Amino acid sequence: MRRGLALFAIVSALALGAGLYLTRPEVIAPEEIAGIEPDLARGEHVFHAAGCASCHAADEATGEDRLILSGGHRLVTEFGTFVAPNISQDTEHGIGGWSRAEVVTALVKGTSRDGRHLYPALPYAAYEKAELSDMVSLAAFLETLPADPTPSPPHELSFPFSIRAGIGLWKAVNLGGGWAVDVPEDDPELVRGRYLAEALSHCGECHTPRDPAQGLDTARWFAGAPNPSGKGRIPNITPAGLDWSEDDVAAFLETGFKPDFDVAGGSMTAVVTEMGLLPKEDVAAIAAYVKAVPAAE
Repeated sequence: MRRGLALFAIVSALALGAGLYLTRPEVIAPEEIAGIEPDLARGEHVFHAAGCASCHAADEATGEDRLILSGGHRLVTEFGTFVAPNISQDTEHGIGGWSRAEVVTALVKGTSRDGRHLYPALPYAAYEKAELSDMVSLAAFLETLPADPTPSPPHELSFPFSIRAGIGLWKAVNLGGGWAVDVPEDDPELVRGRYLAEALSHCGECHTPRDPAQGLDTARWFAGAPNPSGKGRIPNITPAGLDWSEDDVAAFLETGFKPDFDVAGGSMTAVVTEMGLLPKEDVAAIAAYVKAVPAAE
C-alpha cells in the first residue's frame, strides 16, 4: 500500500507539474516584433476598431477626453465585477513603463507585465487573431496618448474566480482556434469584414453564447447571449434574428439609428461612437460580414 501511495503521489506531482507547464503564461519576446515598423495612423485605426476607449476611458468621457485611458469602467458578470484598468501612459498607475513587447503580450497572449494571466474580460481570445503588425501599431499609438494618475481599482470577484491560476486552463481550452465563419477568400470585402468583426472589434464576445467552459460557442456564432449583467439579452444578429439589409446594418454602426428610427442603447452606444470614426469601407465590410454569418437560433 505504501508503494501504491508513493506511486500515486509521484504520478499526481508529475501531472500537476505538466499541467502547470502547459498552462503557463505565454509572452511575446522583444525579438519577435523587433523588425515590425509601427504605423501610427494604422494604430489609431486599430484603437477605434478595437473599441479601446469604450472600456478604458471614463464612462462619462466625450470627444478628446476619450483618449485619456484612466480606466474604471465596470463590467458586471455572474462571476463578479471586472474593472477596466488604467492603460494610460502614467508610469505608476498605467502602462507608461511597459515595453512595447509587454503591451503586445497582454493584447494577444493575455499575460501581464509581471507574468500573471489576465482575465479574458480583455478580449485577447479575439486579438490573438489580429495581425501582429496591427498590435504593434496599436501599442505605438497608445504611447502617444496622455498619462493619467488614476489608480486602477481591483476586480471584485468571488472565490474561486478570484484565483488566476485557473485561467491558464481556460486559455488551453479556448485559445488558438481559427476563424469562426468561413468566407470566400477571393472576396476581399468579406475577408476584411471578418477580420474587423472577429479579431479587432471582437463582436462575438457579446453576441455569441458561451459553452460550459465559458468559451464562445462558434456553432451559434452571433446567435445572441444573456447580458452578463443579468439584465435582458444581447440580440441575435444572424439572419435568424435580424432582418435588416446590409445598408441598414452599416447605417446603424455608423449612426446608431435603426431602420425604425429607434437608437442604439446600452453598451452599443460606445461601440457606435468608435465605429463612426472608421472609414466607411470598413463599416461596409463589417456589415457585409454580418449578413454572411449563417443563421443560428
